[in-house]
Formats: sequence, C-alpha cells, structure tokens
Amino acid sequence: MSAELHKQFTPYEPKKGEEYMNSDQLAHFRKILEDWKAELSQDIDRTVHTMQDEATLFADPNDRASQESDMALELRNRDRERKLIKKIDETIGKIEAEEYGYCDGCGVEIGLKRLEARPTATLCIDCKTLDELREKQVAK
Repeated sequence: MSAELHKQFTPYEPKKGEEYMNSDQLAHFRKILEDWKAELSQDIDRTVHTMQDEATLFADPNDRASQESDMALELRNRDRERKLIKKIDETIGKIEAEEYGYCDGCGVEIGLKRLEARPTATLCIDCKTLDELREKQVAK
C-alpha cells in the first residue's frame, strides 16, 4: 500500500470487549479500501492523459527508445494497479458479505494490525508464511 495512504487514515482503536469485525471495524476497512481505490484510479487516469499529451515522435532513435521504455514501465505499473483495484473490489465484496477479516486458509482472525498494513490480506500471518515457504521450495 502506498505510504501516502497510510498517513491519511487513523488506525482503528478497538474498544475493550469489542467483537472482532463488527460494523465499526468493517466500515473502517471499507473506507480505507475505497480511498485506496480512488487514489489508484486517479493515478491511472493521470497516466492516460499524460501519455496522450506526451505522445511525441522523436527524430533521434535514442530519444524515441527512451520514451518508449518510460511508457512501457509506466504501463506495467498501471497494469499492476489495475489488478490491485480488482483485488480491492473483491475485498469490498467480502466486507459486504461479512466474510472479511478471516483467513481463507484456516478461518482464524487475520487481525486488525495486519489488515491495516495490507487491507486486501486473505491469509493470517501463519498461513501466509507457510505459503511463502512453499513458493520458495517450488521455485528452487
């Protein structure tokens, strides 16, 4: 998640004896996700307009190659953000279904702090660690 977004929201402070993923907590995470999605959408729109405005044909092959390289990098970043927006939408769907905040692997609570660090998390820290270990073993 972008550092700027972390600065924009106040961390949720659970009240003593408060039930996990109650309506206040779900509303808190929904707001974080919707703000993040809006920020990403603005970045994508800004990139499209910038690319249209800067679409210049350079006579020098080095300048043209540099511009194409910059545009390719920018497009890869925006594609990554587009995929993240899809994941944010899926996460908002989980909030609406009241399935948010629980591990897809084992069903335990993911935890407020982990969800604030990565609002789209679907695995608890233990399942995520096991998942990463499996990935490393398969990659070798």
